[in-house]
Amino acid sequence: MKKWLAILLIASCGVAARAADDHDRLDGRLDAARSVIDSIMSVPDKAIPDGIARHAKCIAVVPGVLKGAFIVGVEYGQGVVTCRTRHGWSAPVFIRLAGGSFGFQVGGQGTDLVLVATNDKGFQYLLHDKFKIGADASAAAGPVGRDAQASTDISMRAEMLTWSRSRGLFAGIDLNGATVSQNQEDTDVLYGGHHHFDAVLRGEVPPPPQAEGFLHAVREYFGEAKMHDHD
Repeated sequence: MKKWLAILLIASCGVAARAADDHDRLDGRLDAARSVIDSIMSVPDKAIPDGIARHAKCIAVVPGVLKGAFIVGVEYGQGVVTCRTRHGWSAPVFIRLAGGSFGFQVGGQGTDLVLVATNDKGFQYLLHDKFKIGADASAAAGPVGRDAQASTDISMRAEMLTWSRSRGLFAGIDLNGATVSQNQEDTDVLYGGHHHFDAVLRGEVPPPPQAEGFLHAVREYFGEAKMHDHD
């Protein structure tokens, strides 16, 4: 009996340690996403234009996208998404982004990506299990500069706008062909149970404390609530 109790104790300690590691990993991802937003938006002449930021429906940040070491031209990253509701920005969910070569302007290692859904159709795509940028959701390279005049025309033509940052350069990027999929496993770990992306991104699930830094940065640079909810 004592032997079995010892085995159970060791097993439970192992499970607890893995759970702690998972939470630390996700906390790090949220913090990295916050850092990306702060770094990009704190330099006005190199930031996402205000006309886009203040009307964005959803923000996705994918810190440190890496090029596959053995498969040339393949990129992969883990990201964080929040969407605007009438009560403020939603609790975050996690996504995966993968695809062929994106043609990064200055190399591919450790490149940060930012995706902005500009309308409700772009928001709806984020509720899908998986979608392809360009084939399913129309996308365009986003303009840079808080006062960029072209921002309104571009946001009207595309459901998503995309940017990259690598080695200090922040610029619009063509992500056509990239696949965005829900990371339900990590999202469940963050909330300690299962929640559908639809419920989270519509603001029906309260954000966990560890997401506050990320959401604070989003509120600071992208504004607060919208006048009406997603219908």
